[in-house]
Amino acid sequence: MYAYRLTGWEQTPRLLETETPAPQAGQVLVRVAGNGLCQSDLHLSHMPQELCASLGWNMPFTLGHEVGGWIESWGAGVNGLEKGEPVALVSPQSCGACLECASGYDNICTLGRAGRGYGLDGGLAEFVLLDSVRPLIKLHKLDPFSAGPLTDAGSTSYHAVNRVRGKLTAGASALLIGAGGLGSFALQYLRLLGKAEILVADVNAGARRRAAQLGAHACIDSSSLDLQEEVGKLTSGRGAQVVLDFVGTDETIAAGIACLAPRGSFVLIGAGSGGHADPLYAALAAKAADIYAFQGPTVADTRAVMQLAEQGELENRIEWFDFDEASIQSAYQKLASGDLNGRAVIRVGGN
Repeated sequence: MYAYRLTGWEQTPRLLETETPAPQAGQVLVRVAGNGLCQSDLHLSHMPQELCASLGWNMPFTLGHEVGGWIESWGAGVNGLEKGEPVALVSPQSCGACLECASGYDNICTLGRAGRGYGLDGGLAEFVLLDSVRPLIKLHKLDPFSAGPLTDAGSTSYHAVNRVRGKLTAGASALLIGAGGLGSFALQYLRLLGKAEILVADVNAGARRRAAQLGAHACIDSSSLDLQEEVGKLTSGRGAQVVLDFVGTDETIAAGIACLAPRGSFVLIGAGSGGHADPLYAALAAKAADIYAFQGPTVADTRAVMQLAEQGELENRIEWFDFDEASIQSAYQKLASGDLNGRAVIRVGGN
């Protein structure tokens, strides 16, 4: 089979021919339909080798963690599957047996330090091997070609909104910073799961236009306007009860916390490696506010997102690319430059 693989640190991934895996006891082989590309993919080859080794990553490995496809074959002890069944794969790895998994926080299971597309072979390949049936979500109405982005971008943003769902009441305001791939999903969940007024801040005019189309009540050009001042005007000086930061730079973190209403919640999702120049405790304590940070969705999050998508409640805008080296590299270049019209998905196979 062919797979798009990272073969060494500080090297460009390549589309290479490699052996098709054969499932052993308990394992499942999935034939890939489509694989979505993620911003985190761009950073994998530049991560410190020592850090990757401490996480249990092994080189080489195949990229891709947003996967939809069909059941191909399985090993001894696996039941309840049919060849050709359409499926999507929960993005993070988890064991299902530890305290975190038992408590519903399987997105922070220690097994997830390495996973498909980050340290283990992922879905930018004709086939992907699963160690268990745990990641499988059977699809009914959804096309496996387009399901991939829902397993990470769609599910991670759902987790963020669901964590603060109780504060999305009538009369409250929710500020969404960054309305790109994940942010556009979060906007839809804010509308579906709550009654708060939705404010969106983005430097990109196209992202603001799409946010308005998806139901944002107000869109702020954060490249030229004072975000705290504008949010104050829109909320009669109170601020936003919920701030979801999908950027995560020093500037957005500081601005987002400044925009919080008393007893508000700041949720950090973006991986912009930002911090906060002022003492974070003082900035939050003054408003009796709280902060959430996490990485990736839970199995329950992904199942909930798939159900919403199956019901036709979600817009999942996709820009398609072919499964060849030039097309894949072009897709990653467009992802890096912010020129995509939706989520990039590599169309790998046909049913």
